[in-house]
Amino acid sequence: LNCAGRDAPSTDPCGACPHCLRIARGADIDVIEMDAASNTGVDNIRQNIIDSISYAPSESRFKVYIIDEVHMLSTSAFNALLKTLEEPPPHVKFIFATTEIRKVPVTVLSRCQRFDLRRIEPEDMLALLRRIAEAEGARIDDGALALIVRAAEGSARDATSLLDQAISHGEGTTSAEQVRAMLGLADRGRVLDLFDMILRGDAAAALNELAAQYADGADPVSVLRDLAEVAHWLSVTKVTPDAADDPTLPPDTRARGAAMAGRLSQRVLGRVWQMLLKALEETQTAPNAMMAAEMAVIRMTHVADLPPPEELLRRLAQAPAPGSSAPGVSGPAAPPAGNPGPRAATPLPPAAAFAAPPAPVIRSDGARALAAAQPAVAGLERFARFEDVIGLIRTQRDVRLLIEIEDNLHLVSYAPGRITFRPADRAAPDLAQRLSARLIGWTGARWTISVTTAEAGAPTIAEARSAEAEAKKARARAHPAVAAILAKLPGAEIAAVRTRAEIDAAAAASARPALPDRDPVAGGSADGDDDEGNDDGWDPFDDDTL
Repeated sequence: LNCAGRDAPSTDPCGACPHCLRIARGADIDVIEMDAASNTGVDNIRQNIIDSISYAPSESRFKVYIIDEVHMLSTSAFNALLKTLEEPPPHVKFIFATTEIRKVPVTVLSRCQRFDLRRIEPEDMLALLRRIAEAEGARIDDGALALIVRAAEGSARDATSLLDQAISHGEGTTSAEQVRAMLGLADRGRVLDLFDMILRGDAAAALNELAAQYADGADPVSVLRDLAEVAHWLSVTKVTPDAADDPTLPPDTRARGAAMAGRLSQRVLGRVWQMLLKALEETQTAPNAMMAAEMAVIRMTHVADLPPPEELLRRLAQAPAPGSSAPGVSGPAAPPAGNPGPRAATPLPPAAAFAAPPAPVIRSDGARALAAAQPAVAGLERFARFEDVIGLIRTQRDVRLLIEIEDNLHLVSYAPGRITFRPADRAAPDLAQRLSARLIGWTGARWTISVTTAEAGAPTIAEARSAEAEAKKARARAHPAVAAILAKLPGAEIAAVRTRAEIDAAAAASARPALPDRDPVAGGSADGDDDEGNDDGWDPFDDDTL
């Protein structure tokens, strides 16, 4: 704007004219810089800008006002400046710098030209810091410069500030260890070691390494942040292998990261990333950051080796069906004499509602997960389905418990020895405890009964039975003969629907008992027939035949 070596404002200043030299030295009186972070009020705007803006520049082409961190100005200060922005004098230019563009009022943004400055590339930043260090006569390792570049995150101002601090912090040659101690960072190689221990599920080694880094001065939050950075770097490297060529990392670290990215799956890396984000939140708010970091490491070591969903699906597909046995393997032994065990349960009409295997598991927080088919607990092979548990309750004649389960239990998942259900609103608070105590007492094996509050689970047995009965009635009403009967009998209702097999079974149960064979000596034949055609001889008043 003010270069005198050009005939007009240009983006390519000469750098040799008096104006360029004074601006480079920060000695030009026509270029005024104000820090909005320390001058936030109306009085500061009035004293530094409004009162002097009407005066023409002394030597330069324009009077330039540079306001750094402009988003820090108060609302009243923005309002005081707004009139000047709407009608600025022709000899005045404003340059607003901010890292929080969303905090600048829209009324100010609408009167400005916006230029988004990209972050400086790591290679350019390294060259800049190396040039500054050589000009200052400072000796600093390339590894230390790489740490400063990574911490600056593309900001030259932050990088130069850290470089100045590192040079004054070190004695002689500034090493990477000194910069790492200054920034409270852990060694990158040790971070990779810790990451590898976590993914191997070695909790003891991971805790020892975390404690060692903490003893060496590393901040627990910084360690978790470095682990998250490693997870992100490996994930990106897995998708784009060129990302492994990070100039801020030494060659051995790049090679190790590329090998880890090829060995780990994207699903594992994503799961660790999510857990690290949660761990960072917990660590920053925990009373003791180190304890929170240790708990996070323990959780990750136990979760990192979980099989992927496709492996779980493969196990489910290869698992034998409930009640079946592998070839060459005999089934469960028969119960000993005198203790036949519970009889087989009578199939309930709504059996389809509970016949599904326990693949979808609903945890207490409502989240869904896919569980592999779990082996039956020893001694519980005969309870392959939830209907077998219902049959056991029927056999033990615990009518109260049976009614409560049929009316108030929404089954979520079932495996022999493990039941998860959602209780109905009217269910007794101690239903889970009583059910567990009864099953343990009846079977002699351990049962885990879990209760969830999530809106999940199959309908109750009573609801499923009622729904099936209504479905039968609906099918019966649709039959032409039944529809004709109902039309002839207004107000008639279908009370129940029974199959022919159920009718025959009920008739057989209510039929009169068969007579014993008569003694031939008494005048009858051995097969119950006589010469007079009296083929039954049944006396309804004979107590012996009733």
